[in-house]
Amino acid sequence: MTTISTGRVSGTTGAGVTSYLGIPYAKAPFGEHRLAAPVPADPWEGTFEATRFGPLPPQPPIFPGAPEWRAADGLDCLSVNVWTPGGDASGLPVMVWIYGGAYWTGGSSYPEYDGTRLAGHGVVVVTFNHRIGFEGYAHVDGAPDNRALLDIVAALRWVRDNAAAFGGDPGNVTVFGESAGAGAVACLLAMPSAAGLFRRAIAQSVPVMVHTPAMAARLGEAIIARAGGSPYDREPGDMVAAASAFAAEELTGRPDVWGPLALGGIPFAPVVDGEVLPDTPWHALADGASSDVELVVGYNRDEFALFHAMSGGRGADLGRALKWLAPQGADVVYRTAHPETDPYLEVMSDWLFRMPSALLADAHTGPTFVYELAWAPGPMGACHALDVPLTFGNLDTQLAGMLFAGSPDAEGLSLQFRTAWTRFAATGDPGWPVYEPVTAITHVFDVEPSDVADPEGDSRALWSERGIEAMD
Repeated sequence: MTTISTGRVSGTTGAGVTSYLGIPYAKAPFGEHRLAAPVPADPWEGTFEATRFGPLPPQPPIFPGAPEWRAADGLDCLSVNVWTPGGDASGLPVMVWIYGGAYWTGGSSYPEYDGTRLAGHGVVVVTFNHRIGFEGYAHVDGAPDNRALLDIVAALRWVRDNAAAFGGDPGNVTVFGESAGAGAVACLLAMPSAAGLFRRAIAQSVPVMVHTPAMAARLGEAIIARAGGSPYDREPGDMVAAASAFAAEELTGRPDVWGPLALGGIPFAPVVDGEVLPDTPWHALADGASSDVELVVGYNRDEFALFHAMSGGRGADLGRALKWLAPQGADVVYRTAHPETDPYLEVMSDWLFRMPSALLADAHTGPTFVYELAWAPGPMGACHALDVPLTFGNLDTQLAGMLFAGSPDAEGLSLQFRTAWTRFAATGDPGWPVYEPVTAITHVFDVEPSDVADPEGDSRALWSERGIEAMD
């Protein structure tokens, strides 16, 4: 049992780690708080039994076996979870995870994100739920943009105020996340409201999607029209359904209307609103934002292979990808630089994750460390999300089974990640050389790890000329 800012909490101890689950950090973002900035949770009487995860935020189903959102579970979804080595420990590094899911699915109760093994390395691990999809990112007139990012900042303030109660050092916080979670980490680096709430950051597969206000307004209007009325008059599930129908029937495959966004098929992303997010992360970091924050950023070598396999290869059109996504002159680069791989997969991997990650490293003016995951345990190679079970050491989950079931090397790769990440959280050094754009020394995670110069140099040279811009 321990006491935090809102009252006493009790948890569960096992494997030398104590977990506290489902602690409210903000009030339910519905009813009078619908589509508003988060409001801190009220104190409670007695002891809060923190033994169950809180409800998921509203979202569509993604794949069989994943935790499923149900309105009947309740809408009090802004909750936080803590894993701590416990005992009399104090001043431990704190690692705060932000989940991925294309900005409209995900939750901290996913079994991949159990923090027990990571906390066993001598860190306090924190995960939390935040609004996603329509509730978190859609533009609605009269409502603040980037409500998801506001939730994340509220969770980090909770960590600042309560980390010490769990043995953590509130002055040594590392934010880390994958995919949309890495996108949120990148945005935090550019947000004035997040300044001082974390000391270090790890961004695993930063996505390209960031919207201009004009694009966000167009998308929000289209989804609201699809729902048939004001979101304030609709249940959260109605907006989930409307967004899913819009993405499947109007957005996907319509680059003539929606530009590159149509090839990604995802209607939600952070918005460069000039207030919560003043500029894109790439521009903000190049201008010196978060130069005092130590950053690890990286990508997986075969990012798009997961999505290609999930779609059965449908929609694989190299010509369209080159036309709508790639910089000028890309045709020659992709057909000659990677003769052993499918150039379509290379273009999509670069556009979605590899080059946004690489160029974020180039932009950051503070200490930066770059990695590439090259381990290829199955037919999808080093695909997107392969790093998630490796990061937490949860190697018996459904995702792990799909990506590397039975691989004798999985535990070793996981130990590489867990050791590097917790070492970085403690010291600011993950164990390989600092990155400089000129030499681009990159740590390669593989059965035999190595440090190499610019493993994606052809692509980085191509994309650095154009940079990463908000989608308009």
